[in-house]
Amino acid sequence: MAVKIRLSRIGTTNRPFYRLVAVDSRKKRDGSQLANIGTYDPMNGFVVQFHEDIYQDWLSKGAQVTDSVKKVYKLYKKNTQSTVKTTKASANTAQEEAAEAA
Repeated sequence: MAVKIRLSRIGTTNRPFYRLVAVDSRKKRDGSQLANIGTYDPMNGFVVQFHEDIYQDWLSKGAQVTDSVKKVYKLYKKNTQSTVKTTKASANTAQEEAAEAA
């Protein structure tokens, strides 16, 4: 069985919203799925939810990833890294302010 990680549309007309799913490649776009990996909102351009552990598990099992999911994953990694940098910068600033106050 060939498994693909691809997008499944769940949005309404003119309001797209997608699930990232692992599915048998012979199934329909919105057919039965093997696993729900996350959700993506293209209207606002951000990944709402992403289960990286499930994603990596399916990759290790040999699942093929579509180009659109690769782009969503890159967007997720970019946003995650910027959040970590912002959090570290905020923590450093808070420590410096505490040191100055003391």
